[in-house]
Amino acid sequence: MKKVLALRALIFFLLIIVSIIAAGCSDGYQSAFRPPVGARKAEMITVRDCAGRIVEVPVKVERIGCLYAFCGHVVAMLGKGENIVAVVEGLKRDKLLTQMLPNIKEAAAPYTGGAVNLEELIKADPDVVFIRGETARNKGEMEKLAKSGIPYLVVDYRNIEEQQYAIGLIGQVIGARTKAQRYNEYYQRCIERVQKDLKAVPANKRVRVYHSVNEATRTDARDTLPADWMQVAGANNVSVNQDLKLIGDKYFASLEQIILWDPAVILVNESGVADYILNSRQWSSISAVKNRKVYQMPNGISRWGHPGSLETPMAILWTAKTLYPNLFSGLDMVSETKFFYKEFYNYDLPEELVRQILSGKGMRVSKESTR
Repeated sequence: MKKVLALRALIFFLLIIVSIIAAGCSDGYQSAFRPPVGARKAEMITVRDCAGRIVEVPVKVERIGCLYAFCGHVVAMLGKGENIVAVVEGLKRDKLLTQMLPNIKEAAAPYTGGAVNLEELIKADPDVVFIRGETARNKGEMEKLAKSGIPYLVVDYRNIEEQQYAIGLIGQVIGARTKAQRYNEYYQRCIERVQKDLKAVPANKRVRVYHSVNEATRTDARDTLPADWMQVAGANNVSVNQDLKLIGDKYFASLEQIILWDPAVILVNESGVADYILNSRQWSSISAVKNRKVYQMPNGISRWGHPGSLETPMAILWTAKTLYPNLFSGLDMVSETKFFYKEFYNYDLPEELVRQILSGKGMRVSKESTR
């Protein structure tokens, strides 16, 4: 009998200890992982990002992280720029964008040198984060984002159709689907407008073009957005289908290759590169340089025609007119530029600023001046 009573006492004692421990653990998880009492979970929807991932995001997105400059340009175009709370440093260097949206300059920059600063990202407290495909292919960066608990969407594209899907995706996530659709309809009209007139130019008569992306020898490979839009604009892109050097997600040609290709026209994205090429003895034997047909592309919200540029339809129009001025004599790029920024950014450009955009000069703050 004594043994039974002792056993019962022991069991009772253990039950008390277990109850105390359980209560302590419960309180700890409440403060660390559970929402405050009375808080409600946001209503969610599911979307498919550009990597094919199914992602759950809030129905109402109020704070947006853009860890890819293209996404910041799209969010601004869709009328949600004031909701951007985290950016890449490159967005802060776009003069027209920061003129429209001064808050971009003050936004957190939790992504530098290809790496996410998790602490800074969490501090910015975005409801969703948009990242580029290159980031998504980095296992270490994906592990960081998974730890944050913030929904993130991969934005990536290799051609016009995929870029339009990316624009539609961003519109769906931030509650601006109709405006994204309107932009894509304009994009498609620009393509149709150019292709209609280019029917008069046989494939073997189309202008041979070399496209410089940022650095003089960085260029376009097949299965990339610039390869697609340049073909639409009537360019015979000399670097496509060639053996290029891949560094990260960038493709480079050698100067020897460019000399052998001997393009009739060179288009450049980065301010100063055209002057470098035109005044370089090493480039002087190329037909485009001999004939002074090296052109700086425009720069508005972004560098037109750049792989990460939203203004692809504008690049198509400008390039078609530059390569075939007689065929597109009725295309007024000043009027078209004014229309574009008024229609999609609700921004009235003064004539002087239109001219500066079309010159491609002075529209981005240099990296050196931001250090």
